[in-house]
Amino acid sequence: MTPEDASRRRGSYPKGQVKRQEIVDAALGVFGSMGWNSGSMREIAKRVGLTPAGLLHHFKSKEELFAEVLRQRDQKVQAAAGDVTEFHLIDQMRNVVAYNQTTRGLTSLYTVISAEATAPEHPAHADFARRYAENATSTTEVLEHAQRDGLIRDDIDPAHAARLIAAVMDGLQLQWLLDGDIDMSAAFEDFLRGYLRPVRGNQRVSRA
Repeated sequence: MTPEDASRRRGSYPKGQVKRQEIVDAALGVFGSMGWNSGSMREIAKRVGLTPAGLLHHFKSKEELFAEVLRQRDQKVQAAAGDVTEFHLIDQMRNVVAYNQTTRGLTSLYTVISAEATAPEHPAHADFARRYAENATSTTEVLEHAQRDGLIRDDIDPAHAARLIAAVMDGLQLQWLLDGDIDMSAAFEDFLRGYLRPVRGNQRVSRA
């Protein structure tokens, strides 16, 4: 490879990355509004000024593109949530709910695709089943530690609580997408206060 060829190749790399991200952003909008089944590669290509063949130059398949959309979604939510420990679990959940209320596209994507993925033949079925199972397991462990440390009430089953918390968060997202006037953060705060009885200041919840 000549120096000129190397220079051209280096120069084209950032441009390719920009176009790749543009495709991901367009796919987020298409999948979030139309779902996996109805959201087509043709529509995504149209939104970024490419032919379907040109789009496949950047992503080899619809599945590969969708996987990248979900990966970036997960990264953004994780960055907003922060670390999960028994001391930060409640704040982490609050952060997720607050972040989701500022990113309608990502929230719509997750809500639409997770509903579609309940069908066993859906390409994301196994992934979403794994996501919910892993989230339930990790949340259960953190809740158990929080009970041990007296940070939350001790008369709830951590495994059931882990599933219920996820259900409340998902349910609020769905209702917010249908009615944008709903304040997800305020509603979730009421749930936390009534169910987990979060710590106020440096005081611990009574275990009596």
